Amino acid sequence: MAASSNSVGGEIDVVVTRRDVEADGIISLELRDAGGGPLPAFTAGSHIDVMVTADLTRQYSLMNDPAETDRYVIGVLREPNSRGGSAAVHDHFLVGRHATISTPRNHFPLTEGAGRTILLAGGIGVTPMLAMAHRLTALGADFALHYCARTKTRAAFLDLIDASAFAARAHIHFDDGAPEQYFSAERDLSPIDDAHLYVCGPGGFMDFVIGGAKALGWPHDNIHLEYFSNTIVEDGNRAFTVRLARSGRELTIPADKSIANVLKENGVAVPVACEEGICGACLTGVISGLPHHRDVFMTDEEHEANKEMTLCCSRAKGDLLVLDI
Repeated sequence: MAASSNSVGGEIDVVVTRRDVEADGIISLELRDAGGGPLPAFTAGSHIDVMVTADLTRQYSLMNDPAETDRYVIGVLREPNSRGGSAAVHDHFLVGRHATISTPRNHFPLTEGAGRTILLAGGIGVTPMLAMAHRLTALGADFALHYCARTKTRAAFLDLIDASAFAARAHIHFDDGAPEQYFSAERDLSPIDDAHLYVCGPGGFMDFVIGGAKALGWPHDNIHLEYFSNTIVEDGNRAFTVRLARSGRELTIPADKSIANVLKENGVAVPVACEEGICGACLTGVISGLPHHRDVFMTDEEHEANKEMTLCCSRAKGDLLVLDI
């Protein structure tokens, strides 16, 4: 991955060069290198960390063609229950605004060379699918894009899709539309040999699609997921102890605080970004003890192995966790 001329230590100084209202509550931002140079290359499915404020970082998928090296484009939904991130982007990221972003990372990679690819998006989950559609078009691959939205006014990037080289492969489904255009797992997810399915959207949508795909016989390894929020909610938190293996230091994690927060309060630096178990920035090795996994970043197999855990949301099943810190 080639470094930007304005990239230092994995961070890039960019400027907002275009801002468009794409739908109710959704904007797109075009980001270019503040020094005028090229940006690091990215692959379909990649995201960047955007430093929204000095204390607030959020992740956004790159939605433009991965062949472009002069800009990144992201889509941002103003979340009704925003914890500050999306609201700050909507209110303050205007044309001319400088911002610090990370170099692209990809936890949702596209399997190139699949027999067929189905891209299935719910709401703002369409953003990584657009980059994938660009890439699959360039490869001459067999694919379909299905985009589900509540209403046409809340469906972003329809003009972009209509004008794209993959317009004929795109199928738009509205919850308030005619019944014949509803998304149908039986019709739209018919599995074939070596087909791969990519799904991104709200939690309820994800559960619906995954259930439908599994009922149709889709292999687990051919279903690829990216969550935009963590819908795992559990009550009954209890206090436990964390031991830092490298120093032997022990810290009590009270019921109302995360491991990451307690570490920060005690001067122990750990990388934290999304704060809800989506991005994996705070993934940390577990030496002993059983984690109570609450993230949506790791796979079921990784959860069962208990070798790592996310410190921003996961907790302990017992009284003591020994971490590789």
